[in-house]
Amino acid sequence: MTVARDKIVIDRASKLFLEGTVVAFRNVELQVRSNEVLCIVGPSGCGKTTLLRCIAGLLTPSSGRILIDGETVNSPRSGVAVVFQHFGLLPWKTVAGNVGFGLKIAGAPRQRVTEQVDYTVGLVGLKGFEQHYPYQLSGGMQQRVGLARALAIDPEILLMDEPFASVDAQTREVLQEELLQLHERARKTMVFITHSIDEAIVLGDRVAVMTTRPGQVKEILPINFTRPRDPAALRTDPRYAEMRNHIWKELRPTVVV
Repeated sequence: MTVARDKIVIDRASKLFLEGTVVAFRNVELQVRSNEVLCIVGPSGCGKTTLLRCIAGLLTPSSGRILIDGETVNSPRSGVAVVFQHFGLLPWKTVAGNVGFGLKIAGAPRQRVTEQVDYTVGLVGLKGFEQHYPYQLSGGMQQRVGLARALAIDPEILLMDEPFASVDAQTREVLQEELLQLHERARKTMVFITHSIDEAIVLGDRVAVMTTRPGQVKEILPINFTRPRDPAALRTDPRYAEMRNHIWKELRPTVVV
């Protein structure tokens, strides 16, 4: 089943909780190509976050398997970073301390930590805020710190669990634009979980639409907009409206009660 260009392969994976009485997702088959941005949308409770945690090695599938570079994922591995919806910053550490935390845990030399922190802080637009603490930052700035912390370890794979859901609408669009620019500068394989159809189309190379729980992949839709992307121009393209309406038509029966 594994193809050489596939970075991540999800092979008939299922995840059950409470002795099998709750099924988060069932028989999911999905491939993520190297340097691709795959966005996953679906109704609340369909297992999106659980699936992402299984890819990260934080949870183990109840059946089936998940492979990265052809190797089964059984635990967290190097080269994979996760950005969660809730920033997860250490309140007693500065921006620099938070960004460099993963590198220090990994035992990186001090010089490398300093260089990577300086580089990634600049990359996410936080130059000059290195000595600020999380409480001194806006929500959007805190999310930038979380993204910088993930990028600092220079991962091959970036797993993002609704990272912009907690910020206001304007900040969300700015962060989307910045993530597009980051992807152009340093191509990563990304799996991006979102409830926003707009966000999935703007960021993704493909969008996987999941069913209600137990989650399964209902459809995979290619997003045929060239990169680099201008989100404002993209949203005025007639194809954008067609894609958005199509995805909403697939999702609407699962979210309307």
